[in-house]
Amino acid sequence: MIAYGVVITITPLAASCGTDTDVPPRAVAPSKAAQVIRPVSVSAAEVARLPKATTFTRLRGAPKDSTHNNPGSGVVTHPTAPQIVYAQPGGRPLAILPTTQMGSETWVPVVGKAPGWVRVLLPSRPNKSTGWIYSDGGGLQNAYSPYRVEIRLSAHRLTLFKANHRLRSWTVAVGASATPTPTGRTFLLAALSPPKPTYTPLILPLGLHSTALDNFDGGPSTISLHGWPDASVFGRHISHGCVRVPAAALRVLSRIPLGSPVLITA
Repeated sequence: MIAYGVVITITPLAASCGTDTDVPPRAVAPSKAAQVIRPVSVSAAEVARLPKATTFTRLRGAPKDSTHNNPGSGVVTHPTAPQIVYAQPGGRPLAILPTTQMGSETWVPVVGKAPGWVRVLLPSRPNKSTGWIYSDGGGLQNAYSPYRVEIRLSAHRLTLFKANHRLRSWTVAVGASATPTPTGRTFLLAALSPPKPTYTPLILPLGLHSTALDNFDGGPSTISLHGWPDASVFGRHISHGCVRVPAAALRVLSRIPLGSPVLITA
């Protein structure tokens, strides 16, 4: 997990998502013939009281992602302005999705659609939280990422795919039995580069949290992908929940666009 006791600067990703023109036609706008449910009116005072959907917050009443093995369409979205997140189309507001997360642009996977709305994965507790954003209101930039990361905990194996083609695979270290790596569908949330690296030159937080630890080193126990200087840990259940990867894997993963799906299975 992230060592929040040190000052961390941000390293931009070396790769970016595609533009709207790269998104498969089936993943763009719903049929105009379908009836669009308008969002409920939310006053400025109500907006000010809503929590921000970040890795530091816990949301109440967020619908839970029930999908485990489906990475989704590859469509990701970035709020160019803060967006209200709702429990369902036309439902009550849950939170505000900010434009940045840990100094990186916010990119979240689109995992569902309804006329005028998109359902997205959120980085907040509880794990697998989702919410709906009114896409017809503007303020969203859509893109398409062909990448996905799959992690099999029992095999200590991280595999990178592009457009369903296996690119690379590495043996990694995962959470110990007392602090297991949680399973489910999540995504690359941010990219952090410690100014004085100790165990890794780069940390890639996910939209997922430890189920055993409420906090870690002053932070919210965000699960991350990061390097490790001792290669003897790879192939073992040994971490506090994060996935420790070889240096070669970290270099490749640093070029994966934010918002790209990560599937973690037992």
